[in-house]
Order: sequence, then structure tokens, then C-alpha cells
Amino acid sequence: MFHKEGHKIIVVTLIIIVALFLIVDTFVLIPWLNMAIMVGLLLFLLLILQFFRNPKRQTSYNDHHVVSPVDGKVVVIEEVMETEFFKEKRLQVSIFMSPINVHVTRYPIAGKVLYSKYHPGKYLVAWHPKASEENERTTVVVENEVFGSVLYRQIAGALAKRIVNYAKPNMQVNQGSDSGFIKFGSRVDLFLPLDAKINVKLNQKVRGAESIIAEK
Repeated sequence: MFHKEGHKIIVVTLIIIVALFLIVDTFVLIPWLNMAIMVGLLLFLLLILQFFRNPKRQTSYNDHHVVSPVDGKVVVIEEVMETEFFKEKRLQVSIFMSPINVHVTRYPIAGKVLYSKYHPGKYLVAWHPKASEENERTTVVVENEVFGSVLYRQIAGALAKRIVNYAKPNMQVNQGSDSGFIKFGSRVDLFLPLDAKINVKLNQKVRGAESIIAEK
């Protein structure tokens, strides 16, 4: 199953690959070179297909839990000052996505969307300390009565050139459901209440909609 954000790219890529196959088969007469080019084209197609995959996930719905919004590796766990929305200290958990991870973004909690804003910006590498404040990004805040307010921020990286965000203010959303996509990148930051119990460790791999990041 592929994410809807990749449908157009997949179709265009497939058409181009088929055309190149025909050209190579007609004009490249050296057998080993012909085979090498075709294998390279197939590998490129497989790379595009795996990037836009959208596997089904089994979310254990629980308003006391914050699930991971994306697949990837935990690279930051620290107390910080969140300056865009809360303007107070929060627990930040950051998850880095490599090019081979699923890049679907999912809602970490169920509830009401309080805030959703897009910020144009730079394309620093995702692990850069200033990426969260200077890169292209979207900020979304979801609130429920049990856990409170959770902010998550999609951040573009050096390769990401488009962030897709479906969250709109006043929407009622379900935990683990599709909230967006980051094309060819890169990182998501979570900002949690200070009394949240963090259930992950640095360098731990997590799965979107399934891994429990924190609880109350």
C-alpha cells in the first residue's frame, strides 16, 4: 500500500523507467552494460516505491499514552523552552527518519487540534541544533482531557522539499491516524508536559502509531 502523496510521483517514475528500458534495449548493444543500466533503473524504482509505502499499523488507543508520530530513531530527549505556542518549558523528544524509514506522520494522541501552522525556512541537515527553529516545518498542537496538550513539529531536512500537513484547527483527530507526510526527509519533534513519563531511550528505534513515547 502506498501513500496518496506518492501516487503521482510513482506513476511518472514508472512511465520514465519503462521508456528508458525501451531506449536502452534498443540502443545499448553491449550486453553487460545493457544489464547494468536496467538493474540500476529497477533499483531506482524500488527506492521510490519503498519510500512512499504506507503500512497499516495497529494502534492501541489510550488517552494516557503518546504514540510515536513517525518511524525512526530517538535522537533527543531533553527539557527545553518551547517558544512558539506554549512559551514554557517542555520535554522534547526528537525522532530522526532515514531515507529508508516510512515517512508518514501520524497523530500522537487523539483529541482536538488547537493549532496548526506552516513555516517556510532553510534545509539544514535534520540533526543540526537549529533545524527545529530555522528549517521548513509545520507545528501542530493536539489536546485531550487526559494527557493535555502535545505539540509535534514536522521538520524538513537537507533532502526534504515538501512537508504535507492535514491538521486544521478545531479538527477532532484519532490517535495513530494519518496526519501528513514529509517528502524525502527527515525529523519530527514532540513537546510534552513536564510531568509526562518518557518510555523511550536515546538511539531507540520506534514505529509510528505503535511505539509508546510517553504516558501519564
